[in-house]
Amino acid sequence: MKAALYGKNTEFLEKILLKKGVEIVESSSPLKDLLVCYGGDGALLSAELLYPGLPKMPIRDVETAPHCAKHSLERQIDLLLSGSLTTSLLPKLSGKAAGKEFFALNDIFIHNKNSFSALRYQIKIDDELYANEIVGDGVGVATVHGSTGYYKSITHGTFRTGMGLVFSNSTDLVNHLVLNEKSVVKVRILRGPAEMAFDNCAETILLEEGEIATIRQSDKVSVVRGLELFMCPECRRIRREQRKNGFDNKPF
Repeated sequence: MKAALYGKNTEFLEKILLKKGVEIVESSSPLKDLLVCYGGDGALLSAELLYPGLPKMPIRDVETAPHCAKHSLERQIDLLLSGSLTTSLLPKLSGKAAGKEFFALNDIFIHNKNSFSALRYQIKIDDELYANEIVGDGVGVATVHGSTGYYKSITHGTFRTGMGLVFSNSTDLVNHLVLNEKSVVKVRILRGPAEMAFDNCAETILLEEGEIATIRQSDKVSVVRGLELFMCPECRRIRREQRKNGFDNKPF
Protein backbone atom coordinates (compact mmCIF):
# COMPACT_ATOMS: atom_id res chain seq x y z
CA MET A 1 0.00 0.00 0.00
CA LYS A 2 1.09 3.54 -0.79
CA ALA A 3 -0.21 6.18 1.59
CA ALA A 4 0.26 9.90 2.09
CA LEU A 5 0.00 11.68 5.43
CA TYR A 6 -1.94 14.86 6.12
CA GLY A 7 -1.87 16.82 9.37
CA LYS A 8 0.51 17.83 12.13
CA ASN A 9 2.64 15.67 14.44
CA THR A 10 2.65 12.71 12.04
CA GLU A 11 6.18 11.51 12.88
CA PHE A 12 5.11 8.71 15.24
CA LEU A 13 2.34 7.62 12.89
CA GLU A 14 4.80 7.50 9.98
CA LYS A 15 7.12 5.22 11.95
CA ILE A 16 4.29 2.75 12.60
CA LEU A 17 3.20 2.74 8.96
CA LEU A 18 6.75 2.16 7.73
CA LYS A 19 7.21 -0.65 10.25
CA LYS A 20 4.04 -2.29 8.87
CA GLY A 21 5.38 -2.13 5.31
CA VAL A 22 3.37 0.86 4.07
CA GLU A 23 5.17 3.05 1.54
CA ILE A 24 4.88 6.73 2.41
CA VAL A 25 4.59 9.16 -0.52
CA GLU A 26 4.01 12.90 -0.80
CA SER A 27 0.44 14.18 -0.59
CA SER A 28 0.79 15.66 -4.06
CA SER A 29 1.81 12.31 -5.56
CA PRO A 30 -0.86 10.75 -7.81
CA LEU A 31 0.50 7.30 -6.93
CA LYS A 32 -1.20 6.77 -3.60
CA ASP A 33 -3.97 4.48 -2.40
CA LEU A 34 -4.96 6.38 0.71
CA LEU A 35 -4.58 9.70 2.50
CA VAL A 36 -4.24 9.24 6.26
CA CYS A 37 -5.56 12.37 7.99
CA TYR A 38 -3.98 12.79 11.41
CA GLY A 39 -5.67 15.29 13.71
CA GLY A 40 -9.33 16.01 14.34
CA ASP A 41 -12.46 16.81 12.39
CA GLY A 42 -10.75 19.85 10.90
CA ALA A 43 -7.96 17.76 9.44
CA LEU A 44 -10.46 15.53 7.65
CA LEU A 45 -12.41 18.49 6.28
CA SER A 46 -9.26 20.27 5.11
CA ALA A 47 -7.97 17.11 3.44
CA GLU A 48 -11.27 16.66 1.60
CA LEU A 49 -11.11 20.25 0.36
CA LEU A 50 -7.60 19.72 -1.01
CA TYR A 51 -8.00 16.14 -2.27
CA PRO A 52 -11.70 15.51 -2.99
CA GLY A 53 -12.66 11.96 -3.88
CA LEU A 54 -9.42 10.40 -2.68
CA PRO A 55 -10.02 7.65 -0.06
CA LYS A 56 -9.14 8.88 3.42
CA MET A 57 -8.62 7.36 6.83
CA PRO A 58 -9.03 9.87 9.68
CA ILE A 59 -7.09 9.19 12.88
CA ARG A 60 -7.22 11.48 15.88
CA ASP A 61 -3.94 12.91 17.14
CA VAL A 62 -3.27 10.88 20.27
CA GLU A 63 -1.54 13.84 21.95
CA THR A 64 -4.74 15.90 21.97
CA ALA A 65 -7.37 13.15 21.66
CA PRO A 66 -6.36 9.96 23.53
CA HIS A 67 -7.61 6.67 22.12
CA CYS A 68 -9.50 4.02 24.05
CA ALA A 69 -7.95 0.62 24.82
CA LYS A 70 -9.43 -0.95 21.66
CA HIS A 71 -8.19 1.75 19.31
CA SER A 72 -4.52 2.32 19.92
CA LEU A 73 -2.66 3.89 17.02
CA GLU A 74 -0.97 0.63 16.07
CA ARG A 75 -4.24 -1.31 16.38
CA GLN A 76 -5.95 1.07 13.96
CA ILE A 77 -3.19 0.55 11.39
CA ASP A 78 -3.47 -3.23 11.80
CA LEU A 79 -7.21 -3.05 11.14
CA LEU A 80 -6.57 -0.97 8.04
CA LEU A 81 -4.02 -3.37 6.60
CA SER A 82 -6.16 -6.43 7.35
CA GLY A 83 -9.07 -4.95 5.40
CA SER A 84 -11.29 -4.93 8.49
CA LEU A 85 -12.33 -1.29 8.34
CA THR A 86 -15.70 -0.14 7.05
CA THR A 87 -15.67 2.07 3.96
CA SER A 88 -18.23 4.87 4.25
CA LEU A 89 -19.50 6.94 1.34
CA LEU A 90 -20.43 10.28 2.89
CA PRO A 91 -22.74 12.48 0.79
CA LYS A 92 -21.70 16.06 0.09
CA LEU A 93 -23.79 19.18 -0.33
CA SER A 94 -23.74 21.50 -3.31
CA GLY A 95 -23.94 25.24 -2.70
CA LYS A 96 -24.55 27.61 -5.63
CA ALA A 97 -24.59 31.38 -5.51
CA ALA A 98 -23.18 34.35 -7.41
CA GLY A 99 -22.12 32.13 -10.30
CA LYS A 100 -20.03 29.85 -8.07
CA GLU A 101 -20.49 26.30 -6.76
CA PHE A 102 -18.75 24.43 -3.99
CA PHE A 103 -19.18 21.08 -2.26
CA ALA A 104 -19.32 20.52 1.50
CA LEU A 105 -18.84 17.40 3.56
CA ASN A 106 -20.21 18.89 6.79
CA ASP A 107 -22.45 21.88 6.18
CA ILE A 108 -23.16 25.11 4.32
CA PHE A 109 -24.11 28.21 6.32
CA ILE A 110 -25.23 31.68 5.33
CA HIS A 111 -24.36 34.22 8.03
CA ASN A 112 -24.78 37.94 8.45
CA LYS A 113 -21.63 39.69 7.19
CA ASN A 114 -21.91 42.44 9.80
CA SER A 115 -22.19 41.08 13.34
CA PHE A 116 -23.99 44.24 14.52
CA SER A 117 -26.79 43.89 11.95
CA ALA A 118 -29.20 40.96 11.71
CA LEU A 119 -29.75 39.14 8.44
CA ARG A 120 -33.19 39.13 6.80
CA TYR A 121 -33.97 36.36 4.35
CA GLN A 122 -36.66 34.17 2.75
CA ILE A 123 -36.63 30.38 2.56
CA LYS A 124 -38.07 28.15 -0.15
CA ILE A 125 -38.06 24.35 0.07
CA ASP A 126 -38.66 22.56 -3.23
CA ASP A 127 -39.90 25.88 -4.64
CA GLU A 128 -42.55 26.24 -1.92
CA LEU A 129 -42.27 29.24 0.40
CA TYR A 130 -41.40 28.09 3.92
CA ALA A 131 -40.78 31.49 5.50
CA ASN A 132 -41.50 34.89 3.99
CA GLU A 133 -39.07 36.70 6.29
CA ILE A 134 -36.70 35.43 8.96
CA VAL A 135 -34.56 37.76 11.03
CA GLY A 136 -31.49 36.32 12.69
CA ASP A 137 -27.81 35.49 12.41
CA GLY A 138 -28.17 32.97 9.63
CA VAL A 139 -29.34 29.67 8.20
CA GLY A 140 -27.56 26.44 7.36
CA VAL A 141 -27.92 23.01 5.81
CA ALA A 142 -26.02 20.04 7.24
CA THR A 143 -25.28 16.53 6.05
CA VAL A 144 -25.77 13.48 8.27
CA HIS A 145 -22.05 13.55 9.03
CA GLY A 146 -22.15 17.29 9.71
CA SER A 147 -25.13 16.92 12.04
CA THR A 148 -22.70 16.16 14.87
CA GLY A 149 -21.03 19.57 14.47
CA TYR A 150 -22.50 23.09 14.20
CA TYR A 151 -25.99 21.67 13.61
CA LYS A 152 -25.87 19.86 16.94
CA SER A 153 -24.62 22.92 18.80
CA ILE A 154 -27.73 24.83 17.66
CA THR A 155 -30.40 22.12 17.86
CA HIS A 156 -28.88 19.84 20.53
CA GLY A 157 -29.77 16.90 18.29
CA THR A 158 -28.57 14.91 15.29
CA PHE A 159 -30.20 12.97 12.46
CA ARG A 160 -29.39 9.85 10.44
CA THR A 161 -30.99 10.39 7.03
CA GLY A 162 -31.57 13.35 4.75
CA MET A 163 -30.38 16.92 5.30
CA GLY A 164 -30.81 19.21 8.29
CA LEU A 165 -32.11 22.77 7.85
CA VAL A 166 -31.18 24.88 10.86
CA PHE A 167 -31.75 28.51 11.86
CA SER A 168 -29.24 30.42 13.97
CA ASN A 169 -30.48 32.86 16.62
CA SER A 170 -33.72 33.84 14.91
CA THR A 171 -35.83 36.55 16.56
CA ASP A 172 -39.02 34.49 16.07
CA LEU A 173 -39.47 30.78 16.62
CA VAL A 174 -38.66 28.87 13.43
CA ASN A 175 -38.71 25.08 13.41
CA HIS A 176 -35.52 23.30 12.42
CA LEU A 177 -36.25 20.64 9.81
CA VAL A 178 -34.86 17.33 8.61
CA LEU A 179 -35.46 17.22 4.86
CA ASN A 180 -35.47 14.51 2.25
CA GLU A 181 -32.06 14.08 0.61
CA LYS A 182 -33.61 15.17 -2.71
CA SER A 183 -34.92 18.45 -1.34
CA VAL A 184 -33.69 21.80 -2.66
CA VAL A 185 -33.31 24.78 -0.33
CA LYS A 186 -33.27 28.32 -1.71
CA VAL A 187 -32.33 31.34 0.39
CA ARG A 188 -33.07 34.87 -0.85
CA ILE A 189 -31.28 37.70 0.95
CA LEU A 190 -33.72 40.48 1.88
CA ARG A 191 -31.22 42.52 3.86
CA GLY A 192 -27.54 41.79 3.83
CA PRO A 193 -24.78 41.61 3.19
CA ALA A 194 -24.33 37.92 3.94
CA GLU A 195 -21.54 35.38 3.65
CA MET A 196 -22.02 31.85 2.38
CA ALA A 197 -19.47 29.53 3.99
CA PHE A 198 -18.85 25.79 3.92
CA ASP A 199 -16.98 23.34 6.14
CA ASN A 200 -13.80 25.01 7.41
CA CYS A 201 -12.85 26.65 4.11
CA ALA A 202 -11.45 30.18 4.31
CA GLU A 203 -13.13 31.04 1.01
CA THR A 204 -16.65 32.47 1.27
CA ILE A 205 -19.20 33.89 -1.18
CA LEU A 206 -20.53 37.39 -0.55
CA LEU A 207 -24.30 37.70 -1.01
CA GLU A 208 -25.93 41.09 -1.45
CA GLU A 209 -29.60 42.04 -1.15
CA GLY A 210 -31.79 40.16 -3.63
CA GLU A 211 -29.28 37.38 -4.36
CA ILE A 212 -30.34 33.73 -4.09
CA ALA A 213 -28.32 30.78 -2.84
CA THR A 214 -29.31 27.21 -3.71
CA ILE A 215 -28.31 24.26 -1.53
CA ARG A 216 -28.97 20.60 -2.29
CA GLN A 217 -27.34 17.21 -1.87
CA SER A 218 -24.89 16.59 -4.71
CA ASP A 219 -23.93 13.39 -6.46
CA LYS A 220 -20.41 13.64 -5.00
CA VAL A 221 -19.29 11.60 -1.99
CA SER A 222 -16.33 11.46 0.34
CA VAL A 223 -14.77 8.00 0.68
CA VAL A 224 -13.75 7.44 4.31
CA ARG A 225 -12.32 4.31 5.89
CA GLY A 226 -12.54 3.56 9.59
CA LEU A 227 -15.11 6.21 10.45
CA GLU A 228 -16.39 3.90 13.19
CA LEU A 229 -13.02 4.24 14.96
CA PHE A 230 -12.80 7.98 14.42
CA MET A 231 -16.26 8.48 15.95
CA CYS A 232 -15.82 5.91 18.75
CA PRO A 233 -18.04 6.84 21.77
CA GLU A 234 -15.47 5.56 24.29
CA CYS A 235 -12.66 7.58 22.71
CA ARG A 236 -14.94 10.62 22.89
CA ARG A 237 -15.70 10.01 26.56
CA ILE A 238 -11.99 9.82 27.40
CA ARG A 239 -11.35 13.00 25.41
CA ARG A 240 -14.11 14.89 27.25
CA GLU A 241 -12.77 13.77 30.61
CA GLN A 242 -9.25 14.85 29.71
CA ARG A 243 -10.41 18.29 28.62
CA LYS A 244 -12.54 18.70 31.73
CA ASN A 245 -9.64 17.79 34.00
CA GLY A 246 -7.28 19.97 32.03
CA PHE A 247 -9.22 23.13 32.92
CA ASP A 248 -9.64 22.36 36.61
CA ASN A 249 -7.72 24.51 39.11
CA LYS A 250 -6.29 26.78 36.45
CA PRO A 251 -6.44 30.58 37.02
CA PHE A 252 -8.85 32.41 34.76
